[in-house]
Amino acid sequence: MHIAITREVSQSIENCELTHLERTPINHATARDQHAAYETVLASLGYQIQRLPAEPTMPDSVFVEDVAVVLDEIAIITRPGALSRRDERPSIERALRPYRQLAHIKSPGILDGGDVLRVGRDIWIGVSSRSNIDAINQFRFYVGCHGYQVHSVNVRDCLHLKSAVTAVDDTTVLVNPARVDLSNFKNQQCIQVDPSEPEAANVLRVGPTVIAASAFPRTAALIEAAGFAVVTVDASELAKAEGALTCCSLLFDMPVYEPHQPPPPAG
Repeated sequence: MHIAITREVSQSIENCELTHLERTPINHATARDQHAAYETVLASLGYQIQRLPAEPTMPDSVFVEDVAVVLDEIAIITRPGALSRRDERPSIERALRPYRQLAHIKSPGILDGGDVLRVGRDIWIGVSSRSNIDAINQFRFYVGCHGYQVHSVNVRDCLHLKSAVTAVDDTTVLVNPARVDLSNFKNQQCIQVDPSEPEAANVLRVGPTVIAASAFPRTAALIEAAGFAVVTVDASELAKAEGALTCCSLLFDMPVYEPHQPPPPAG
């Protein structure tokens, strides 16, 4: 079974953290409609939606990706770089506990899930205003025994690594070369965003399908030309909160346990 953990849009989203954008009004009703349409697409692609209720006092809480990184073997609860986001963690922990062993990033590490990119058995973690080397070293310790190779990579002029590069499949990435050095991905096929669409690098891989933002049709056409199926969604209101497509869900497969065997204990 494919699981997608999402969270309803907070009524306080207009008070979101902003780093690279000027604050502009966010229409809460429109943001909710766009988020619901995003969930509908995930459901159509085979995912069971587990929607958490809105957190009225947590403006950024719809962006569940930043609070956890879910791998096949383990889930790592992050320590978000923005202090205002750390209270989002308990509800995400409760949602993930039935499915994965949990590990936690601890002080002085800071880590946003938006800085963590997995492509096959390689994981790149962006060094950004929201994630640091200490957290990367902790992350490497947690996942090394599971056969992952963890690489740190510098990002520029954007919030997260996934604002600069995302996975299209296990050998291909979509990248904005102005925001991250292409040499970090020398073993991957690289599709570059259309230069007129610098924000287009964040797409969500769902099996063989790529979900792309409808605001970036030229880049979507480049992905299709490379042989990938593309579905577009409107995420324009959430983009005003520096959110994007990967931010709004935690996607993973339910582990298979023997009938007599309980899920693994939380770590």
